[in-house]
Amino acid sequence: MKQPSDRPSDRPGTETTDRPTDRPSNRPGAQPGTTTRVALYLQDAHPIREAMALARYAEERGFEAVWQAESRLVREATVPMAAYAAVTERIRIGSGVVNNWTRNPALLASTFSTLDDLAPGRIVLGIGAWWDPLARKVGIQRAKPLRAMRETVEAVRALLADETVTYDGEFVHLDGVELDYVHQERRAKEVPIYIGATGMQMMELAGEIGDGVVLNYLVSPDYNAAAMRHLERGVARGGRDLADLDRPQLVVCSLDDDRTAALDSARLLVTQYLGQQPHIMAASGVPATLLEEISQVLTWPATKEQIEEASRLVPDEVVQLITASGTPAECRERVASYVEAGCTCPILYPLGEDVRAMIDAFAPTRAA
Repeated sequence: MKQPSDRPSDRPGTETTDRPTDRPSNRPGAQPGTTTRVALYLQDAHPIREAMALARYAEERGFEAVWQAESRLVREATVPMAAYAAVTERIRIGSGVVNNWTRNPALLASTFSTLDDLAPGRIVLGIGAWWDPLARKVGIQRAKPLRAMRETVEAVRALLADETVTYDGEFVHLDGVELDYVHQERRAKEVPIYIGATGMQMMELAGEIGDGVVLNYLVSPDYNAAAMRHLERGVARGGRDLADLDRPQLVVCSLDDDRTAALDSARLLVTQYLGQQPHIMAASGVPATLLEEISQVLTWPATKEQIEEASRLVPDEVVQLITASGTPAECRERVASYVEAGCTCPILYPLGEDVRAMIDAFAPTRAA
């Protein structure tokens, strides 16, 4: 088992067999809802049994994956992932994303090996560096996030490959550890590792060592241009081309025949992120003056009343800058702009009550 690289990475590959050869490609100009790859993103907005039904419906309509969030202390990802895997046959199931701080790499590998037992070849480990202030509030100091991520990915990948791992890193310490199969067949598990990245140094690391990168939501398509440049630097260090790296992207989608209702629905989520993760918003060109105004009203955690009050400060153009919101046609056009900017598979985060209507609007199996 190789040890951490000496390359300075205190700041924030190969083509895997998990990608079916008949999967539709995202080429420039391809229209979401026709030939483009598309996936569904679920968080805690729906009871798990309802989310299971949505995963089945997305599979029926030709979606290639369903990703489960684990960004807040509301719903952890792996339990619903198992539920989705149990009621589907083809669709891939990804974590979007678990963090690399709260689970030991051996436990991470064991957990995702178990999920692969349930749905062989359909599980994706999406992993990210978490965020403050949440991490800090639970006692985690996210020092050297790039170093920690590199060590975790290297160790977990080796364990899933059925290796016996000794690893003496700065964050990861394993002494002759393996996935200790007793009754089942011993085999390498085909679980690709996708790194959730927002900052450009983490983007480069994802390009260098990831099987894929999960691009964040609530960013503008223009943000992707910088992301692609840094991913290219990373894949070059790993001896690959950008085309070798899968680049799915979370995209908030608020779809309604009533355009005003769609924008108002997205505005609440946008407002929450303006207050809680302003670094992401700034990277997308949200004015600093607006971020400052929001920060006076809203931090983390926030009450519903605080979010609603702060949302009155957020204009339509900011909502449209970082989401796909509006009528079905407007949403498809906006999602296509993310594909044009480098996203290989939109992961649609549905807002509003009628999730099936959004699935239908983007379904690859719908009439062109």
